[in-house]
Amino acid sequence: MNRLLWILLLLIGVSVALLMFNDSAGSTLGVENYDFGRLVWLGAIAALVGAGLLRSGRPVGAMARNLGAWAAIVLVLIAGYQYRYELQDFASRVTAGLVPGSPLALGVDDGHATVTLDKADNGHFEARILVNGKPIRTVVDTGATSTVLTAEDARAAGYDPDTLNFTIPVSTANGIARAAGVKTNELAIGGIVRRNMPVMVAAPGALGQSLLGMNFISSLSGFDVRGDRMILRD
Repeated sequence: MNRLLWILLLLIGVSVALLMFNDSAGSTLGVENYDFGRLVWLGAIAALVGAGLLRSGRPVGAMARNLGAWAAIVLVLIAGYQYRYELQDFASRVTAGLVPGSPLALGVDDGHATVTLDKADNGHFEARILVNGKPIRTVVDTGATSTVLTAEDARAAGYDPDTLNFTIPVSTANGIARAAGVKTNELAIGGIVRRNMPVMVAAPGALGQSLLGMNFISSLSGFDVRGDRMILRD
């Protein structure tokens, strides 16, 4: 084993010297330097693993099965990485069916985050947002001038309704409600994040469900409604 180790170290040393010597040329022995370097390291790792298996004294058949199992695991991991976006969409669709308001899909369009929402059974688009890191279920309400939290949701997000003055009238799809103004540390849905955004807290009992209003929606580059899908674009 010691002899093999010295041989490997010698080969690695020679390869590094060749790479340094051919740095300006861009290739070594007709192979691009980047690929040549990867070939050297992969070959060294394979040699060490093979030597370890041979010295273990295990039957060749058992070693072949173990190598096949590890190769299958590596292939699964590579496939998972290559199809990570498709798997993410699949997971989002499953979550959307189990948790109301969860995004149906998350994506990136021209470098900007997108979030796709599915219409709920009540006919409204719902969005599960994070306010100061706390999940809150909201209705997307383009008739609301501001994002409005119920007193219960506001308390979960770190605000104390008992200390607020509910003197501000806010317009919602259900009419006028009294609210108090606060500012979030962070408001997020999927990859769309807004910091220091003003929101309203409705007086206790004045609102049945929190609303994602126009102050957030108007901060987007755009949104589309296509049948039962709403796409928000950062």
